[in-house]
This record gives sequence, C-alpha cells and structure tokens, in this order.
Amino acid sequence: MKQSLFIAGFSWLLLLATVTQAESPVVRVMSYNLWHGGDAGKQPLEQTAKVIREAQADLVGLQETRGYAASGQPRPDRAKEIAQILGWNYFDQGGGTAILSRYPIGKASPGKWGVEIVHPSGTKLYLFNAHLMYIPYQPYQLLNIPYGDYPFIKTEQEAIDFAKKARGEQVERLIADIKATVPADATVFVTGDFNEPSHWDWTAAAQKAGRCPIAVQWPATSMMAEAGFIDTYREAHPDPVTAPGITWTPLTKITDPKDRHDRIDFVLMRQGGGKVLSSQVVGESKEAADVVVVPYPSDHRSVVSAVELTGK
Repeated sequence: MKQSLFIAGFSWLLLLATVTQAESPVVRVMSYNLWHGGDAGKQPLEQTAKVIREAQADLVGLQETRGYAASGQPRPDRAKEIAQILGWNYFDQGGGTAILSRYPIGKASPGKWGVEIVHPSGTKLYLFNAHLMYIPYQPYQLLNIPYGDYPFIKTEQEAIDFAKKARGEQVERLIADIKATVPADATVFVTGDFNEPSHWDWTAAAQKAGRCPIAVQWPATSMMAEAGFIDTYREAHPDPVTAPGITWTPLTKITDPKDRHDRIDFVLMRQGGGKVLSSQVVGESKEAADVVVVPYPSDHRSVVSAVELTGK
C-alpha cells in the first residue's frame, strides 16, 4: 500500500514537472488596429481573426473595435466577436478599444486602460492598451499633406507642441493609471496605435539617411521612456534606418507623395519585465512584413513581440 502511494505520488510530481517544462515562460504580445472593426477592409471577420492566429499572439491590444452599422443602430463590438471566434478572453475598455487574452483576465485598472493577467508560468502580467488622438497628425503637417484644418509646420518644436496638445494629456492619464495599478516589480506591456511616430525612429541618423524629414523627439514615446518603458520592436531591431518597421499604411505605396509611411503602432514593455526574443510586423506582403496574411484586412500593419518573462 505504501509502495503504491509512493509510485502514485512520484508519477504526479513527474507529470507536474513535465507540464511546467512544457509551458515556456514566453508571451507573445500584439498591437492591432482593426480598421473599423475589420469591416472597412470588406473581409469576413474570420480574416481579422486569422491575422491574430498567424501572429501566434497570446495577448492582443485592439483599437477601432467598433464595426459598421445601419443608420441609427449601435455599432457592433467586433472585438467580442473575434474573442468568440478564437475562444479567448475579452475585456471591453470602452472607446473602441479592447484587450484579448489567451489567458484568464483579472482586475481592470481604475481608468480601464489595462488589466491583470496571470500567465500559466505563474508570472503576473499587466497589459495596457491605447488608441491616441489621430488629429492633428504632425508628419502630414511637416510634409504639407492636407489632413484636417490644421496649419503646415516646419520645425521640431512645432511638431512637439502640436503632438503634446493632441495626445499629451492622454499619455499622462495612461501613465498615471499604470502607476496606480501595477506593482513596481511586475511585468507590464503597453500596446497601441499612438497616431504619432517614435523618437526612437526619427533620429539624426534616420534624417541623414532620408528616412524622415527632420529629427524629432516625439513626446508620446518620450514620455513612455521616461516612465521606464522600452520599445520591444527597437530592442529586437535597433537601427531605424535598416529596419523601419512601418505599420502605417499598407493602403498606399511608399512613394506616394500624398502620404507618409511610418511606424505608429507599438508594443512597449517596462524595462526589466522580460527579455525581448523577437518582434515582427504582420501585414500584406513579404516586402513589407515578417508575417504575411493575404488578403490583409486592415489599414494598419500590426506588430507582435515575443518576450521571455523574467518578472515575478
């Protein structure tokens, strides 16, 4: 009897060890603007879900989750429908943003910018997601491309000032919500369509190489960096000249004089939260993306980053 109990107990421990080893402490985090719930691309919603599957994501911050509706009718919540297609968990942040998770979702932050998630490895994660104000859009202002009733500008300081007026208060609220929610030693990610380029991209070297018209210390990403965040894509691809990682937009050619192609969709992580293993752009062609889905249903390419978790 004692021998049987010992064998049974040993077998249970062996099974537990096997399961623990099989679940690698790695998470794949994705930012994905759906383009009006995926409806604007005129593809079945399954195609939008396919983008998430092909990216092999575990956690996804979604923007533009509301689909089209007949006049006078409420706009459908496509994020909830996508979660049902995938069999995932879902949190509606409001304002056309949502979080999808392969893992159970816990408490939300006070401002609903983010949620708590427990990874199967036991590591507690936090995912925050943002869709920042889209106008005025400073790259168009700098390049004399009409977009809304806003003046054209010429200098870095003008770009910074307009960007702060458009999105500065949103970023401040996001950072405050993170500080009010997340323990100091926890792993936290921020996904989002920032509608603003990155100060990690618009550098003097990028300007010299013709990648951007001028160098700009863009405030949204600068504020996130000051709050202790790193850009997972730039960790994996440090050089913005050789790896621009363009997410806006697959709809026009990069040579189109009426548009400006840029990287405005991000997966950020608080420094120390994990080791970035890879970061990939998901889009419509092998020339523009690392993961290709055809037809591609959005006007934004998405980005997915794999991180080995080192936090508690």
